[in-house]
Amino acid sequence: MPKVKLTEKLLEHTQCPSDKRTINLIDTETHGLIVELRANGTGTFYLRYNDLRGKRRHYRLGRTTALSVADARKAAQRVNGQIAMGIDPQEEKAEHRATPTVSAFVSGSFLPFLKSYKRDWVSDESLMRNHILPAIGHLHMDEVRRQHLVDLFTGHQVDHKPGSTNRVIVLVRHMFNTAIKWEVPGVSKNPSKDIPKVADEGQRQRFLSVEEAQRLMQAVEASQSKMLKYIVVMLLLTGARRNEVLHAKWADFDLSSRQWVLPKNKSAKPRYIPLSEAAVRLLETVPRLDDCAYAFPNLDTRKPYVQIFYAWDTARKNAGLNDLRIHDLRHSFASFLVNSGRSLYEVQHLLGHARPVTTQRYAHLSHETLMNATSQVGRALESVMDVPALAPAA
Repeated sequence: MPKVKLTEKLLEHTQCPSDKRTINLIDTETHGLIVELRANGTGTFYLRYNDLRGKRRHYRLGRTTALSVADARKAAQRVNGQIAMGIDPQEEKAEHRATPTVSAFVSGSFLPFLKSYKRDWVSDESLMRNHILPAIGHLHMDEVRRQHLVDLFTGHQVDHKPGSTNRVIVLVRHMFNTAIKWEVPGVSKNPSKDIPKVADEGQRQRFLSVEEAQRLMQAVEASQSKMLKYIVVMLLLTGARRNEVLHAKWADFDLSSRQWVLPKNKSAKPRYIPLSEAAVRLLETVPRLDDCAYAFPNLDTRKPYVQIFYAWDTARKNAGLNDLRIHDLRHSFASFLVNSGRSLYEVQHLLGHARPVTTQRYAHLSHETLMNATSQVGRALESVMDVPALAPAA
């Protein structure tokens, strides 16, 4: 393999002998740069180097018709710099080829993963199919930039409420964090990192007062849906999520130890809900159907309700609570606890939250509770301090 100073003129006048398929010329000016000339008149620049294991390798720089000698030298110097820093260009190229598109990752790995532990994976699949994949599905995972996601989230916000857009943001963030955790080729950072959720200035913090709860109970008791009253009371007494109650099975309840076991919940971990005496009495009064495993089934199908909105909507309107959502019963459970003096730590575990910050938004202290709390401080100071301002007026 002859060593020569590569020039444009040399390549123009050098041909591969007819008795050989190729010849290689080694450049004396740039370390590792060679050119392969073929019998058919074509040529290709390569960089020859030893990888980290000492194996001789060749990295293709480009055709002689596309690169000049000067361009080939610059490319070779750039790759030599990567090699000096411990970066194998062949492995980098292989990683790029192995990096999946967003659509391929979602269909082949991420969506099956969601199905394995999330009961509401259908909602995630819909968000992917209708909003996320049309915007970035064609891109490779390492091609997705922050601006792509900002455009996606901003565009989604135009026709959707903040809560809906925030679900898209959370799902995209979860997708990239999962790819990083699984060491998917090409994915080393999350482009959605530090993109804030959409502020929902109109977000309601709704919970029942005792008087409203009484009105609601009267309305569900009169409902034509015979199972609605049991479902609503169970939601209020346990703080469980709607689907947790709708899909509850008799086998999940241990009335002797007053415990409800949720084998698979939103956090993909078993959850244990202690049952109050009122909850136990409720379960003892729920009608049981022969050969039906569910505790609160549709009496016609003997399967969990697909939706109970019509019966719920009728009852809440009859109670004069048109703005009350089913999920607000969970809010109310937390509020009753906090207003009874229970700690946020206790509320967090009863609601099954993984993080205390999630519980914070359920802790709606009533004005009366706050007034009682601050009055206790005043009474305590009166008993230990001689402060004239605290003494009653003459």
